[in-house]
Amino acid sequence: MKNAISWFEIPTTDINRAQQFYETIFGISLMPLDMPNIKMRMFPLDDMMTQVGGALVDSGGFHKPSATEGPLVYLNANPDVQLVLDKVEAAGGKILVPKTEISPEYGYMAVFFDTEGNRVALHSVPAK
Repeated sequence: MKNAISWFEIPTTDINRAQQFYETIFGISLMPLDMPNIKMRMFPLDDMMTQVGGALVDSGGFHKPSATEGPLVYLNANPDVQLVLDKVEAAGGKILVPKTEISPEYGYMAVFFDTEGNRVALHSVPAK
């Protein structure tokens, strides 16, 4: 198994608001993928076969945002967690755990609430 995770979905109640938040804090463009009963905004990938992918999802209630329940997803914030954290509050989120060193070899982490009420984490590893 190359990666323990192959796909993740972050629940939303307002897909456009969530898209704007994540595009702002990461400086990326999310790709829309809408189906009859579900709206998704996919994080960019170079290669779906070798990279972990994920999306913001509005499924009309099947996915529910949560500040305390369920798994905690860590998004890639390389080269430095702080560069992303610096944009969180201006984009409508709230920082829960500031940039914190895990260890010199494992890098840094942080946790924030997004605009949908989800608890989401960040991770970065210093360049060697």
